[in-house]
Amino acid sequence: MRYQILFDPLILYCSLKWNCSVSSLLPYLWILMIYMEIDVVCFLIFGLVHSKLYTMRIIFVALIGLAFSCNSSQKTVSPQASPKQDIDPVAYAETITQEELKEHLYTYASDEFEGRDTGSPGQKKAVEYLRKEYQGLEIPAAKPDGDYFQKVPLEIAQVPEGSITINGSNFELGDNVLTFSEAKGTFTQVVYAGFGVETENYSDYSGLDVKGKLVLIKAGEPKNADGTYTVSGTDEKSVWSNMSEAMGKKSNLAAEKGAKGVLYFDDGNFSRFKGYFNFMKTNKRGQMSLKEETSDSFIILLNKTSATTLKSDIDSDNTPSDLSVELELQISSANKLIDSENVAAIIKGSEKPEEYLVISSHLDHIGITADGQINNGADDDGSGSVALLEIAEAFKKAADAGKGPKRSIVFLHVTGEEKGLLGSRYYTDFDPILPLEQTVANLNIDMIGRIDPKKGGDGNYLYLIGSDKLSTELHELSEEVNEKYINMEFDYTYNDENDPNRFYYRSDHYNFAKNNIPIIFYFNGTHEDYHRPGDTPDKINYDLLETRTRLVFYTAWEVANRENRPAVDKPAK
Repeated sequence: MRYQILFDPLILYCSLKWNCSVSSLLPYLWILMIYMEIDVVCFLIFGLVHSKLYTMRIIFVALIGLAFSCNSSQKTVSPQASPKQDIDPVAYAETITQEELKEHLYTYASDEFEGRDTGSPGQKKAVEYLRKEYQGLEIPAAKPDGDYFQKVPLEIAQVPEGSITINGSNFELGDNVLTFSEAKGTFTQVVYAGFGVETENYSDYSGLDVKGKLVLIKAGEPKNADGTYTVSGTDEKSVWSNMSEAMGKKSNLAAEKGAKGVLYFDDGNFSRFKGYFNFMKTNKRGQMSLKEETSDSFIILLNKTSATTLKSDIDSDNTPSDLSVELELQISSANKLIDSENVAAIIKGSEKPEEYLVISSHLDHIGITADGQINNGADDDGSGSVALLEIAEAFKKAADAGKGPKRSIVFLHVTGEEKGLLGSRYYTDFDPILPLEQTVANLNIDMIGRIDPKKGGDGNYLYLIGSDKLSTELHELSEEVNEKYINMEFDYTYNDENDPNRFYYRSDHYNFAKNNIPIIFYFNGTHEDYHRPGDTPDKINYDLLETRTRLVFYTAWEVANRENRPAVDKPAK
């Protein structure tokens, strides 16, 4: 019935004009049958039986033209000729199941893995488990040499012992002075650098030579005569006043200028540093750091008693100057090397293989307590680790079906997160397996298997942190993906710059963000079992873990397959 409107006039015409047998037109009918459905040919045969030949040339041209015309209206354009259509990811997302997540996690967060403390035998079992899973999925290693492990050289600095003598006054380490590294030497000069701040329009180092010398710095930042802050030009403090970042930022600046070491005066926060010092001294485990970061430079924390022994008016005087002193450092420490590794696998992109989306989680936890209890870390970050495995499997199934991501996806399990984001820092700052400038985004998963007690049992939420810090486009993409596929509540409470928890700076995404790579941090919040033996696999909400893992997969799918990488329109902080 589809072609009757076309063939009725043709049949009428043939019945009046043609005078030939059907057999004489069979060659032309075979041509028609190649391009047209049998019902069309039957229509023509019906007409031809009653017709007379008018002119073979005219009819041949008409039939061929008609055949191609009908064919173009019926046949699908070949894949090579048509633009690539969007692929629905739902079928692949649905391969992420709570049953498989549970199976993984009951192994990964079992007592056999002993809490996965960085460098411990349990952590070694964890990385072997991850490697075997990727091998079983036939997802290759991200490193060109085929090794799934990226060695991360770590060391533990045992809590140092010793004292500092300042202008004849002796201060035992742990009372009025603190440090976590070895510091030795005799000095007759200290350079006072005020707040130790340097920006485009302001510098405490102007005219100072600090190379090979000790630098004395105090907490805070300069103010103008009207009481506004010099750096911001407003009543708002800048990052130079942030306790979590300022000390590191200032000491790094001094080191870049060649300083031998930093004496840092922060009386307001000295008690907090002292509490940590006493804790490290009690547990005998020392402070872990990247071996590449150790150097001859050091930082020593001072309270008001020790600082005023160096400079009596340090509270009121902000003017940089050279100080003549008699200072002797006698602080020693014995370091211990730690063997640990990141695990990295990759699915190569089909169209943009040299652009990379990194999906990360940390593979370690805090291990065994002094009384022998195992901190299994099922939520922290067993949930992220197994989610990453399931996301990788879903992408692999898509790739095997010829529907793999346009960009390459790196599945990165990092070590040493619990010791100070060490594995991710090594990846970004010392040995990127793949170029950071070609890394389009980082999606970091750290604790997504439980419900924050503040939510009153409602699990249809997820805390998102950092999605809008660098890229408005990534944030909007994230919102659109959630609305399209999942429709859960995105809670941005911990995304607030003034949030006292400072979660933005406390997981592995931060090492990507500080390198101007857009990030999203997925987090369910803390709970009563956070960093305690009660964080076990039986307390995980596996239906929520499934849903949240699928959300990350969908977001990764969109980032990996969109035409352009998420634009960075905000500066890194």
